[in-house]
Amino acid sequence: MLQPNKTKYRKAHRWILKGIAVKWSDISFWNYAIKTVEKWFITSRQIESARRAIVRFLKRWWKLRIRIFPDKPYTKKPLEVPMGWGKGSVEMYIAPVKPGRILFEMSWVGPEVAREAFRLASYKLPVKTKIIVD
Repeated sequence: MLQPNKTKYRKAHRWILKGIAVKWSDISFWNYAIKTVEKWFITSRQIESARRAIVRFLKRWWKLRIRIFPDKPYTKKPLEVPMGWGKGSVEMYIAPVKPGRILFEMSWVGPEVAREAFRLASYKLPVKTKIIVD
């Protein structure tokens, strides 16, 4: 699973996702990419599941780059605990994504193969996605 080695603070505030992605919205390394259409939070498990779906379909002769990293801690309190008594413990790490953010990039395969691999990966993600061919 992806998670940061060290963070400045163990627990963080919750986030508000506004606007569209500007910084990470272009294909910069390879030919094919998968891009988000809506905003939401993607966990490290979902990223790993999508990566495994791509790898399992392609088998060999491919290059894949993951362009998101879950670096925000997500806290949760145990069930049936009353209000108060502080913030819950860190449950998982998430990556907040805005519309237009590139999630994965791929190379060394044909466009039909890339579309099918990204289609399988998009089923594992909680956001609607779009496949881009450069």
